[in-house]
Amino acid sequence: MYKKFTFAQSALLVGAALLSYQAHSAGFQLNAQSATGIGRAFAGDAVIADNASVMARNPAAMALFDEMSLSLGFETITTEISVTDAKYKAFATTDTVDSNYDNAGGTSVAPNIHLIVPVNDQFAWGVNLYSNFGTSTEFDDATFAGKEYGGKTEIMSVNLGLAGSYRLNEQWSFGAGLDLIYGQGTLERNTNLNISGNVCNLLENPQKRLCEALNDGNGLPVTVDETISALSADVDGYGIGFNVGTVFELDENNRFGLSYRYSPDIKAEGDIEYLGLPNNELTLPLPDMAEFSGYHRLEDTKFAVHYSVQWTGWREFETLDADVSGTLNNYEWKNGFHYSIGGTYFLNRDWTLRVGYMYDESAQDELTSVSVPDSDRQWFSTGFTYHIDSKSNIDFGFTYLMGKEVKVTEETDLGAVVSTIEGTTSANAILMGLQYSRTF
Repeated sequence: MYKKFTFAQSALLVGAALLSYQAHSAGFQLNAQSATGIGRAFAGDAVIADNASVMARNPAAMALFDEMSLSLGFETITTEISVTDAKYKAFATTDTVDSNYDNAGGTSVAPNIHLIVPVNDQFAWGVNLYSNFGTSTEFDDATFAGKEYGGKTEIMSVNLGLAGSYRLNEQWSFGAGLDLIYGQGTLERNTNLNISGNVCNLLENPQKRLCEALNDGNGLPVTVDETISALSADVDGYGIGFNVGTVFELDENNRFGLSYRYSPDIKAEGDIEYLGLPNNELTLPLPDMAEFSGYHRLEDTKFAVHYSVQWTGWREFETLDADVSGTLNNYEWKNGFHYSIGGTYFLNRDWTLRVGYMYDESAQDELTSVSVPDSDRQWFSTGFTYHIDSKSNIDFGFTYLMGKEVKVTEETDLGAVVSTIEGTTSANAILMGLQYSRTF
């Protein structure tokens, strides 16, 4: 679908930059809580409970532990983002230029730690710390013509969780937890305003009135072909969410898990400068999630099959709003699902092998963007566990994530002048995880 922005809307992509420049999962969700999950495409991860990281997916699964369990590790996410067949038309010109870009991605590291402490046969509690989002992307202004559609983005978030579980009987367990979410992001957007005159006159109200007020009624002069900073932002914020879940066990080899996570809107504050106009706060909507998982160890074999279906409420991310400028951009994302299936092979007492596949639906609907590439994508995963002894092990997981190509057309409207870009975006990623787990 053809997408038209005002300049305020296209430049102030802080929310998208903070939370949606992710090539490794649809929208801005990051599935990277554990190396074991990466190795099986997170199939069955709300109920498998082979280490303490399960509490990040379902707090009720803590009831499956009869010993204190610790898992700590990290994941690396390497994104491969390209723009091909791209044509860019700058402000106040009729000529188009090539605006391809080979790789706007980067590599990020997401550490995690999870601890589960059983109190008795019925109660357990746990605490964990992990990252929901984390990446680094950059379009070089010197080689990417459409500066206002690219730029630099650095993102980090941390989730601190505290949860408890209660075993009702041999079949049913329940759990609940609180999440303290911290997010931080830095964003730079430049543009080549190939015009001259008064910048304030090019804006629409209320930005025009604010621009004039800040400059004593005078506009900001712009020189022809001068590259200026369209946006410079450094913001952070907190939010509090919660999660609940249940586990139903048919027997020791067959069980099901169901969980729900409420995600808050984060009020992100900081230094935000848009063409000299200040905004102090942005509201960043986060999606709720629900997940159903199953695990089945085949009788008298060394093989288990597991699966998950996760729903994500991306429709929550309709607009990006600021305290001064109001609605900065419309996203109109849609709710989506991911479906994963995997297998585990217990080779011997030392080695456990796993594979997985996920189909992950795009959060974007008709509105698409060069700077926020998203598409339906497939996960191809494999991994293993090496059991050091009966109490400790090392896990490794690897995923290649392959996205579809998406055709994009965008327009930035300054009122008097317009720039456009057309092209095809592609976003792939490689995820690798390594963790150490131990029971006490």
